[in-house]
Amino acid sequence: MHHKFVIFPLSAIVGQDLLKKALLINAIDSTVGGVIITGDKGTGKSTAVRALAHSLPRLRVVEGCPFNCDPLDMRLMCKACQQRFEREGSLPWIEKAMDIVDMPLSATEDMVIGSLDIKRALTEGIKALEPGILARANRNILYIDEINLLDDHLINILLDAAAMGVNVIEREGISLYHPARFILIGTMNPEEGRLRPQILDRFGLCVEVGALTDPADRLEVIKRRKEFDRDCWAFEERFAGQQKKLTGDIIAAQRLLPDVVESTGVLEQIVTITAGLGIRTHRADIVMEKTAAAIAALAGRKNLEPQDVIDAALLALPHRMRQKPFEKDRPLDRQQIESALEQQSEHRQPEPFERSGDVKKKS
Repeated sequence: MHHKFVIFPLSAIVGQDLLKKALLINAIDSTVGGVIITGDKGTGKSTAVRALAHSLPRLRVVEGCPFNCDPLDMRLMCKACQQRFEREGSLPWIEKAMDIVDMPLSATEDMVIGSLDIKRALTEGIKALEPGILARANRNILYIDEINLLDDHLINILLDAAAMGVNVIEREGISLYHPARFILIGTMNPEEGRLRPQILDRFGLCVEVGALTDPADRLEVIKRRKEFDRDCWAFEERFAGQQKKLTGDIIAAQRLLPDVVESTGVLEQIVTITAGLGIRTHRADIVMEKTAAAIAALAGRKNLEPQDVIDAALLALPHRMRQKPFEKDRPLDRQQIESALEQQSEHRQPEPFERSGDVKKKS
């Protein structure tokens, strides 16, 4: 189909499997907490992020609502849509593709959370709110390029909204709110500065992207880019089948995720790894469990396997490790994770979790 804009397909990106997996995990379960992608310029970070949006299923949103509310789930509606739904029993909706909402580095707080007309707010409530970036990002992708150059105060606002799923606007004693559930993705070049550890920890996953080293892979990158530039529509058509399968896999994983179960042994494996690597935050354990479940769902399985936990650790732990001076910048690898498991099992046997039954169903 010919249209004005063609985005390089996610399935056409050569290599970068860990990056693509991290993006898909957040698409399957947005509560994972987003992903921060680090790496040198020209390694395909932005290309992969923009390709993700075109691989995701289309959304149903309430027609005319500035917050992209879900027309069927009251928990994902703004107050105005909730009241209208209660009165009328249904809401008109349209179907649209997921958008990427870009966060400019020059953004102000009012641009992000929205501005409020105090006089109108006293009489009209949420109608007095001029929606900001978080309103447009609800149920979409919020993308921050060069996030390490964004003001820390704004990053904290975004992370708070992402964690709560709500954007709260408070002015002159008046408080309004609207849903703000989005996939948060940040990219950065470490050479231009790093984020503080406290901020890094609040991102669910972290991926370090580097240039491909295999000459055959680099040659394929050149060929595909040349083909795309010559006729982007034909290139899109070439990968249409793979893109359709990828979208289908995401939809199937989203549906399967609530049925994924974790045995007590798998949960013990998670805490054994985090304890063995000296991780000083419980957020790591929670994110690892969610990530492992999403990996299993993407593979079409309802049960977690030990390998899912190791794969999850490679994504959830690198930015949370406290490295010794002589280990600085040493990337986390499978050998370190497996060694942590072996060392902890030699010293002690983990206490069993106190819960009924041997498995826990995801809520």
